Amino acid sequence: MFGGMPTHDHDHGVPAGADRRWLTLALALIGVFMAGEVVVGLIAGSLALLSDAAHMLTDAGAIVLALIAMRLAARPPRGGYTYGLKRAEILSAQANGVTMLILAAWLAFESVRRLIAPPPVTGSLVLITALAGVVVNVAAAWAMSRANRSSLNIEGAFQHVVNDLYAFIATAVAGVVILTTGFARADAIATLVVVALMVKAGVGLVRESGRIFLEAAPSGLDPQRIGDRLAGVEGVVEVHDLHVWQITSGQPALSAHVLVAPGGDCHTVRAEIERLLHDTYHLTHSTLQVDHADLSVHCEDAHGASYRSQP
Repeated sequence: MFGGMPTHDHDHGVPAGADRRWLTLALALIGVFMAGEVVVGLIAGSLALLSDAAHMLTDAGAIVLALIAMRLAARPPRGGYTYGLKRAEILSAQANGVTMLILAAWLAFESVRRLIAPPPVTGSLVLITALAGVVVNVAAAWAMSRANRSSLNIEGAFQHVVNDLYAFIATAVAGVVILTTGFARADAIATLVVVALMVKAGVGLVRESGRIFLEAAPSGLDPQRIGDRLAGVEGVVEVHDLHVWQITSGQPALSAHVLVAPGGDCHTVRAEIERLLHDTYHLTHSTLQVDHADLSVHCEDAHGASYRSQP
């Protein structure tokens, strides 16, 4: 149910209104619990609880940012924004990843400091609050898992909540250790475990959002293989200026210049290529320039490799 990056075949039929409702429910759960956790963390003197509360604050911010980005992305194309504001969701996902990494760096510093000189920690308060946090985060993660996680924007907010769930589990373990052994450094060790999980999720979000901003081909779509397949279509002589990218998460696009053998039917070739892209690669947004090879003016500055039909 939880964890991992979404696959491309995730159900895209989740209405945007339903997504917003699930995210709002998760936001309410997190906001109420976070306020109480700050108070308990201060009383118990627990860095693990305060770090969980700080992480929950970023969870809430991530969800708010996701909701705003969804609103912006739903706006129709206007003026110079020919794709609309769809990449607002990718900006949101990248911001979520960056905040995770910044928070992880701060928590790592504080954890090391407490490992060297551990302050007293009230284990019972840590354990009780952490167990309550597990329940709240399971509920919040479940609510967010009902939304369309194929959106990198929603996935970014979801990863915040899931990492917070792991954080509370680690904190609960630390509470048990402190209660049974008096080993106060368990609090800082639990925080370092959470830091490692946050870095992993943060790097994943920054990498995936960065690939979209840099116009990289989506995972699972190899431009070289696609070029070879297109060049193998009957009547095709050459394919060049082939580009595969994502407008936003879950919306891949392709463009290419296709040269057809002299006397060939350009319209038939175009239809065959579009069918191939749709059926094999699930690419429904393609822009194809199809010309006869003997009449085409070749690009003087072609971008990328050329793919030729095999004799």
